[in-house]
Amino acid sequence: MGICLPCGGKLAYCGGEGLATVAWYDENGGKRPHPVADKQGNTFNLHDMSGNVWEWVEDCWHDSYRGAPDDGSAWVFACNSGDRVLRGGSWYTFASQARASGRNAHPPADRHYLNGFRVARTRLP
Repeated sequence: MGICLPCGGKLAYCGGEGLATVAWYDENGGKRPHPVADKQGNTFNLHDMSGNVWEWVEDCWHDSYRGAPDDGSAWVFACNSGDRVLRGGSWYTFASQARASGRNAHPPADRHYLNGFRVARTRLP
């Protein structure tokens, strides 16, 4: 089981107990992306944290979590490969890749129709 920080805890899928309630993936995705919020949101009312499109995140790719920050901040130091992390799977991927722990390495210069990102507004200090 992975840790889904946007969910506020340890869940297999970000937002609910069953994948089909929160995500579009290969078995129910219909071979296309879907509008945001067609599935159940998590406790913070964030939708599509699992499935739909792979989400670009700020973290650099590392083979394991050894040495990762434990405060929820992005892992942006010791970036040896140049790859960034994609999380959450997509409408095209297997259910196992839509788990909260699902992640993949991808070069930042590459673009793909299965990848997206989340725009977030944060409060300045």
